[in-house]
Amino acid sequence: MRWRRCLRGDAVLTLLLGTALGLLLYVQRDGAVPTTRAPRAQGLTPRARKLQAPETGAAPLAYEGDTPEPPTPTPTGPFDFGRYLRAKDQRRFPLLINQPSKCLGARPHLLIAVKSVASDFERRQAVRQTWGAEGRVQGALVRRVFLLALPRGADAAAAANWLSLLRAESRAYADILLWAFEDTFFNLTLKEIHFLTWASSYCPDVSFVFKGDADVFVHVGNLLEFLASRDPGQDLLAGDVIDQARPIRVKSSKYYIPEAVYGLGVYPAYAGGGGFVLSGATMQRLARACAQVELFPIDDVFLGMCLQRLKLTPESHPAFRTFGIPQPSAAPHLSTFDPCFYRELVVVHGLSAADIWLMWHLLHGQKGSDCARPLPVATGSFQWGP
Repeated sequence: MRWRRCLRGDAVLTLLLGTALGLLLYVQRDGAVPTTRAPRAQGLTPRARKLQAPETGAAPLAYEGDTPEPPTPTPTGPFDFGRYLRAKDQRRFPLLINQPSKCLGARPHLLIAVKSVASDFERRQAVRQTWGAEGRVQGALVRRVFLLALPRGADAAAAANWLSLLRAESRAYADILLWAFEDTFFNLTLKEIHFLTWASSYCPDVSFVFKGDADVFVHVGNLLEFLASRDPGQDLLAGDVIDQARPIRVKSSKYYIPEAVYGLGVYPAYAGGGGFVLSGATMQRLARACAQVELFPIDDVFLGMCLQRLKLTPESHPAFRTFGIPQPSAAPHLSTFDPCFYRELVVVHGLSAADIWLMWHLLHGQKGSDCARPLPVATGSFQWGP
């Protein structure tokens, strides 16, 4: 009976927070609803986890992003790079909501850090109730935080309402980190450096860190299996590695980068921001390196620049699918939303909250299909079954 009362209380709290969020969004309905849905990659083939170097004379493939859609409506005019360049050295902002006790007590084996936006309570709940649940997984202690900033364009009254709502959510779940800068696409880099600083200070002894978006499905068991043979004291950053991507010079693109901001022809190798894992030792080194690298307005590329400064190469792993699972042209009858495919993967990007919840229960339910049985993590090229 006690667990039923706890479950009922959690459901009531979720309902109250969801209702309050809905009212706040209704008041602000003039703007588009923020989203963390990943864009479809246009310049990078999703089937190649690490792009091969272009042939002689061929132009490198263009960066079309592996980061979420802007949490605010896309501006109608060009990005104001003049303003960005004037403010780019401002890289320290107050932490409005903290979780100083997150890693106290038993040493966490895995810290999950999820990029989110204030209005995305539904996705945060999906993560909390599925793959991002705190506790012991296969004997490993897992902890979780969500990385947020202030909604863009909110006036003083709206900002106060959001802060009140997020503080209530923090009291309920103790997993909200909120910084005092605007939550925009180009400020995702600020989330990167602030999180690394926070983790180095409050979770210095964590073995591994998984960092990703709120719209990914993570098979934590497979992730832990992959990490089982790794030494947290050695350097590691693994994910869906993109190599030889070139900057977009077309002003109409969301990913437009003028030569005045980045003059080289290609970006350094980087792991797609949808989801990657790093060791505790690399986290500490990255925190120091990123403090010395000039800020860049695309967060996953910026992290690649920090790795380059450390002379570290990100490790490509085929089980990290930050472009989702592509539909095979040779087998159009197959469904990509099938637990048999997800069973062998670590990260799949671009799922709705309902999709995340459903896939987790398909793989972990007591009455799940044959695909609920675990298999070794994929180590070679992804193969479609018959």
